[in-house]
Amino acid sequence: MQTMKPHVTLLASPGMGHLIPVLELGKRLVSDHGFIATIFVVTTNTSLSQSQLLKSPIPQLLEIVLLPPVDISALINPSTGILTQLAIMMRQALPSLRQAISAMRFRPTALIVDLFGTEAFAIAEELNMLKYVFITSTAWFLALTIHLPALDAKVVEEEHVKNHEPLLIPGCSSLRFDDTFEPVLDRNNQMYVEYIRMGIEMPTADGILVNTWQDLEPKTLGALGDNMKLGWVTQAPVYPIGPLIRPAEPGLSSEVLAWLDMQPQQSVVYVSFGSGGTLSAKQTTELAWGLELSEQRFIWVVRPPVEDDAAAAVFKTGKRSDDTPDFLPDCFLTRTQKTGLVILKWAPQAEILSHPSVGGFLSHCGWNSTLESIANGVPMIAWPLYAEQRMNAAMLTEDIGVAVRSTANPSEVVGREEIESMIREIMEKKGNARRARAEALKLSGENALRKGASSYNSLSHVANDCVMSLKHLKAKAHGG
Repeated sequence: MQTMKPHVTLLASPGMGHLIPVLELGKRLVSDHGFIATIFVVTTNTSLSQSQLLKSPIPQLLEIVLLPPVDISALINPSTGILTQLAIMMRQALPSLRQAISAMRFRPTALIVDLFGTEAFAIAEELNMLKYVFITSTAWFLALTIHLPALDAKVVEEEHVKNHEPLLIPGCSSLRFDDTFEPVLDRNNQMYVEYIRMGIEMPTADGILVNTWQDLEPKTLGALGDNMKLGWVTQAPVYPIGPLIRPAEPGLSSEVLAWLDMQPQQSVVYVSFGSGGTLSAKQTTELAWGLELSEQRFIWVVRPPVEDDAAAAVFKTGKRSDDTPDFLPDCFLTRTQKTGLVILKWAPQAEILSHPSVGGFLSHCGWNSTLESIANGVPMIAWPLYAEQRMNAAMLTEDIGVAVRSTANPSEVVGREEIESMIREIMEKKGNARRARAEALKLSGENALRKGASSYNSLSHVANDCVMSLKHLKAKAHGG
């Protein structure tokens, strides 16, 4: 006989930006609401998802299933953007997902997908499951996504893209051209078509979950909750359930954390551009000089630069006599050895940001990284690179007040003097107001997840809907 515990399935697209929050959502459904959960992960041949996911402790009633990699080589070309590739991968994985769910002994009650998985709603409808979408970004990004299909595409192109006028989003902050989400810029690009499709499919869900919380985005969440008055195209309820982040691993031993143990409290700026963020050769050089000129302690997770200009041709993958990589200024490691630590490609970010010696974070503004920073009360230097990161940076600096940002045009190289100034502004006394704001939001986020508080209650609504659906299906099966 089937247990009365609802069984929910979650679908995650490749990339840690989606995997981490989907995994944390699955954990919450199991630990806080008594669910059984299965997370299906669409993998690639080069995906690190399996090893990364299995590093995290998994509750007994949570299962992770890796769907077989899909081959999309015949469907893309060298100019196909990563967002388009993700959309195609998820589409090609649908047969495997349908087969996997159909093979389950007991039919799941609900399917929760991320932004790129909305085409799986058809499977949920076919198998009589509730369907939800989980936005692993901001409520502001959600508002843009569901509002854009209702706008006249030619108006958007003429006013926003060509004339650089702000894009008006009902009840929310307007979106400046310089901060716009990349797919909006080119109606002839496949990603624009995919993004519009996602915005049309999302409102058909039984609910939209967002990795944010009431105190972080009150204006936007208020607008999304006032559908009728503002003329939104969606009637799907919006559930802010965040902040869901990967917790720091207690007792983790590493060279980085040992180094941090020796530094004064809030004295270190952490520099990282996420799992896929890379700078140009010129920008890497300017950042190195900016860190050195600031005279602040730092940890820099550095990647070899993108070779997108003539200067990059002189950089090699070797090292100089003092072990400084060729893509950093000569003798950089020697000059900064007492104040800095340079790490190639990867570092334990959650553990670093939770360390008391860290006082600032120079970040690409990916939403996972942003939430990790806020959850530890760490103010930021916003340095967006792609996707919706410029929207995040604008919100962090102008609406939330926890970050500073370069005044340079997005296409320009940020100079070493401005980098030095931004670092000093966050790390010295001028950054106290932003630090205090980050500390206040840290407490706010912790409180939102407590039993009976806003984010906990939002997820409880979803859980209750699943329980009621399960009871209804059982009654129907018994002729009730």
